[in-house]
Amino acid sequence: MQSITPSSIDLKSLMRTALPPGLGLTHHRVGPSRVLIQCVSRFDSANVNANASAASGGFNAGAGHVGGVRYDWQSSCAILASKVVSQQPDNEKNGGVADGITAVNGHPTLDLVPVKEAKSPSALPKPLSIADLSPAPMHGSELRVAYQGVPGAYSEAAAGKAYPKCEAIPCDQFEVAFQAVELWIADRAVLPVENSLGGSIHRNYDLLLRHRLHIVGEVQLPVHHCLLALPGVRKEYLTRVISHPQALSQCEHTLTKMGLNVAREAVDDTAGAAEYIAMNNLRDTAAIASVRAAELYGLQILADGIQDDTGNVTRFVMLAREPIIPRTDRPFKTSIVFAHDKGTSVLFKVLSAFAFRNISLTKIESRPHRNRPIRLVDDANVGTAKHFEYMFYVDFEASMAEVRAQNALAEVQEFTSFLRVLGSYPMDMTPWSPSREE
Repeated sequence: MQSITPSSIDLKSLMRTALPPGLGLTHHRVGPSRVLIQCVSRFDSANVNANASAASGGFNAGAGHVGGVRYDWQSSCAILASKVVSQQPDNEKNGGVADGITAVNGHPTLDLVPVKEAKSPSALPKPLSIADLSPAPMHGSELRVAYQGVPGAYSEAAAGKAYPKCEAIPCDQFEVAFQAVELWIADRAVLPVENSLGGSIHRNYDLLLRHRLHIVGEVQLPVHHCLLALPGVRKEYLTRVISHPQALSQCEHTLTKMGLNVAREAVDDTAGAAEYIAMNNLRDTAAIASVRAAELYGLQILADGIQDDTGNVTRFVMLAREPIIPRTDRPFKTSIVFAHDKGTSVLFKVLSAFAFRNISLTKIESRPHRNRPIRLVDDANVGTAKHFEYMFYVDFEASMAEVRAQNALAEVQEFTSFLRVLGSYPMDMTPWSPSREE
């Protein structure tokens, strides 16, 4: 669609002279001084046989299909553009700027390369391709992915696993990562929601409800903790160990077995602890972080694999501004959140909607209902009862493209006062080895 000024252009003659057979031009007046021009290609059945026309078709402006008259359509658009410029007065062509600078619709364009000055075809502007107009690639090519922490954090590793060719953008808080995607600073966010030992990351569950991003995938990352310190520091010289609270709890027994009589101090993230030691040259302090953090900040590894359980896995979700289209050709998972005005009494009915349809639940999490945390029930005989109100987060193994999942949610909606689908996305089915961090 192209917007032009119709003051000096005869649209009817332009349509008759610019377009070859099979092409049409539709225009809609949207204001007193603007006309929207839309070039539409119609398939010419005289040039191809009936079978080919059924298979290829023409260029459909609504669906975006390109057929046998694609090059005719492109040529006609070029003719149309040249006639628009040629029929404008000289002062409109130049837009009142210096000679040699072309103006389009009155706006000077400074990046046009005259053909006579181009030394080689490579110096000319490249035409747009379908890839330039398509959505962002699904496998991380040139995507900007926000994560919480600093370089070397496990969240950065998860972002790299989810989108191998991405540009990782560190954020100091979880909410900043959400806002980075909403403000188009980042294309995706990869954030942790649960750990096999530490449980759920409640902060991110609350943020999922507060923000309007969609879950478009998940990735599970094995956690491989190391005890890091400055080069030359020995374990017996340590007086404290710093790291993320969950990392400290996941290594509690191992630290005790090592005979370390040290204080445990919590910081925002694991890699941040390593960075803090390196920047402040702390020779009495060690950090619990990843191997990559040791490499980035020049620390030595005093002990490798100090997590209490080798089955230490963190699950991350990938967030985007738009949801993906659910499919049925691979395992999918769907995440929802719901609540009810009458409290938790309907939870059994909600869960039965999935059980009757043989839909497996992979997680159920309750969080306080922040808008109404307490529900009061008055009884003239016994007094006033106070009930805590909760929001329920549920993950189940089914795609929203499946009829059984659609029917289950239709039944759930009958029992709830609030229901929201956070996302329907492919499950992480990649092989996993608990021995090392990926």
